[in-house]
Amino acid sequence: MFSDRTNWKLAQNRFTQAVEEVRAAGAKVLDLTASNPTRVGLEYGSQAILAALGSARSLDYDPQAKGLPDARKAVAEYYRADHGVDLDPERIVLTTSTSEGYSFVFRLLCNAGDELLVPKPSYPLFEFLADLQDVKLLPYPLIYDHGWQMDFHSLEKAVTTRTRAVVVVHPNNPTGSYVKAGEREQLNEFCRGRGLAVVVDEVFVDYRINPRSLHAPLDRRLPIQKLGRDDNGWGSFAGNGEVLRFTLSGLSKIAALPQMKVAWIVTSGPEDQVAEAMARLDVIADTYLSMNAPVQWAVPVLMEQRKNIQRQLLERVERNLAELDRQLAGQKACQRLEVEGGWYAVLRVPVTRSDEELAIELVREKHVLVHPGHFYDFPGDGYLVLSLIGPAKVFGEGARRVLEALKQ
Repeated sequence: MFSDRTNWKLAQNRFTQAVEEVRAAGAKVLDLTASNPTRVGLEYGSQAILAALGSARSLDYDPQAKGLPDARKAVAEYYRADHGVDLDPERIVLTTSTSEGYSFVFRLLCNAGDELLVPKPSYPLFEFLADLQDVKLLPYPLIYDHGWQMDFHSLEKAVTTRTRAVVVVHPNNPTGSYVKAGEREQLNEFCRGRGLAVVVDEVFVDYRINPRSLHAPLDRRLPIQKLGRDDNGWGSFAGNGEVLRFTLSGLSKIAALPQMKVAWIVTSGPEDQVAEAMARLDVIADTYLSMNAPVQWAVPVLMEQRKNIQRQLLERVERNLAELDRQLAGQKACQRLEVEGGWYAVLRVPVTRSDEELAIELVREKHVLVHPGHFYDFPGDGYLVLSLIGPAKVFGEGARRVLEALKQ
């Protein structure tokens, strides 16, 4: 009765079962996996957001396949103001989420059974999207040596005649590593020579961590500031025109408004390829017309919210990261891997049991919730992933409990 593409293992894993059992017993669990920015104590511009959703223009039905022009212009203005990239709004397609954006791009590029090269470790979203689009994923590793790098040797070995694109996450989730300028050049050369597209997930691109802040005393931290739009490749991919490129992002992270369901695809590259891609994307988007009018009319105002919310989140991330480093300095059991941006930190821990067993032990005995490394497809055991956006007191106490357990 059901398709093979949805034949997933839906039973709860041991880790999820343990979390539910501990919470059902009434224990207060400190959550170091928090990813919902609307529930971590941030101060939103509530009046402006709610007022923007009440536009009388929403009563008119104006189906635009790529999204309403004013909304797309607001997205283009964000790239101009924050990343120094001038975009034609006609090359922007609005979607309800980056997941939907991926689906559009996968359908555009791939026949059933075609392949995409995806980074490992990374967020466990790609497998489900690929299954639903009948696409096969071939992983390429990110290697760690005083920082994360793309493994181009593995890319060379993985590519086949059915490969259609390379997916990069900039910065990666959860490693927090950006694709550097030199890697971009190699990636362009690699894809140009094989006729491959590049799909770039940039949802965390604005959350570049200021390394100068991490070593200052918490009461004398340096102010958050933009560190340069494209210094060493930290800026957006959206303006790159050497190969066909699809850049995905959205309000979920940029303005910490995941509930508003606004994302987009920016298409760039050689003019002839971009024209063909946009013509086909227009039909795909017109088939679904998934965007609703109220939120599209609100996009210019919602985009403005990023200026307030990003400052709060960056301060939170850097403060928690500095606290983690302070606590790590007092022990030798584990280390934090280098992180350049995003909302997460990766701990390298002793391999005395599987990551899942360690995470279960932490929630059962210490009442603290962290993600085991295998959740993000790390190559082996010995990794824990901690979210950095939780309230400072919760994060500090949770980190203390984790490190206390690792000393034992």
